Amino acid sequence: MADTGTTATDWRAWQQSWDRQQEWYMPDREERFRIMLDMVEAFVGTEPRVVDLACGTGTITARLLARFPGATSTGVDLDPALLAIARGTFEGDDRVTFVEADLKDRDWPTLLPHGAYDAVLTATALHWLRTGPLEALYGQVAELVRYGGVFMNADHMIDDTTPRINAAERTQRHARMDRTMREGALDWAEWWQLAAKDPALAAPTARRFEIYGAHADGEMPSAAWHARVLREKGFAEARPVWRSPSDTLLLALK
Repeated sequence: MADTGTTATDWRAWQQSWDRQQEWYMPDREERFRIMLDMVEAFVGTEPRVVDLACGTGTITARLLARFPGATSTGVDLDPALLAIARGTFEGDDRVTFVEADLKDRDWPTLLPHGAYDAVLTATALHWLRTGPLEALYGQVAELVRYGGVFMNADHMIDDTTPRINAAERTQRHARMDRTMREGALDWAEWWQLAAKDPALAAPTARRFEIYGAHADGEMPSAAWHARVLREKGFAEARPVWRSPSDTLLLALK
């Protein structure tokens, strides 16, 4: 995957490597994306204007355009390494725009190419935020989504009222992850160590850790909390449309 000086960096290989690393944590990852896009089609059709929020490598954008070739996507992220992979992957595709922005900055929506969107989609990203900034972000998202449009967030949403269930699920999930790692899967830290060795990603990876540090400082409130806050911020309806034992895909309708 490295750039040797004689061949260009294989960005799609990095994209696929990121997907495999994420699937180590979430073996049902593609299922949540399928349901997410089912809901996009149901509510806003097959040519939506979408924000891929905290887009990372452009995982949602890739699946969106594969299913809906007439869609357009604006990917927003602050991570310079993941944005490098995303920009490399989609270079030359005029359906895709990427914006480098901090979602904790109140002015980030002004950087977007459009003032309103059919859908704002995000996955496994907003748990990096604490609840205060996340509430503010949900207010900004509500202003971006047009009437009849949707916001969807697929992420870890922990219900603290079920501690025994949570503990059993966590134990089972970690046992599966241990088995998969013994078979050669990369975890999050190992993937970043590999990225740091690639000449094309070494500098942006170093900048990435300067921005974020080694660990998230966020929170994982329940799906009920997300639904309540989204309604308070301007969405008419909000509820889960898919669940796994540990994660939820929550849909909010404007």
